[in-house]
Amino acid sequence: MSTTKPQRDLVHLLSRAEHLAVRRLATALEAEVPGCSVEQWRALAFLADGSGRTMTELADYALLPAPTATKLIDRLVADNLVYRHPDPADRRRVLVYLTERGTARQRQAAAVVARVQEDLHAGLGDGLALADQLSALGDAQVQKI
Repeated sequence: MSTTKPQRDLVHLLSRAEHLAVRRLATALEAEVPGCSVEQWRALAFLADGSGRTMTELADYALLPAPTATKLIDRLVADNLVYRHPDPADRRRVLVYLTERGTARQRQAAAVVARVQEDLHAGLGDGLALADQLSALGDAQVQKI
């Protein structure tokens, strides 16, 4: 049996860190905002500015395939957390907005997310620098696609 460790490449390390952070966030959200998944949180957070978003924008932000994002929004509509409205600039498109109930849930979840992020930042030392680096890495990769 080999005693060497498998090579840990950057993509693996990023994937592992993301998996563990999302699991930690999911646990905290479920404990404090029952029924709120990480995907639901991402959608609610993206809609929090009140400007209305297309399904494509929402799917991209929430890191979901379009059909999965549609199912998520269908559930959020059924729970009266969001509503759909035709885009005034292009009536063929539909925009998604938070309801009052959705805004309340988003605020409740935001407090949980902030605490989890503070804990993650504290464990990293200079977590803000890492966040800036990851953001720059993501922007660079999007430009290459």
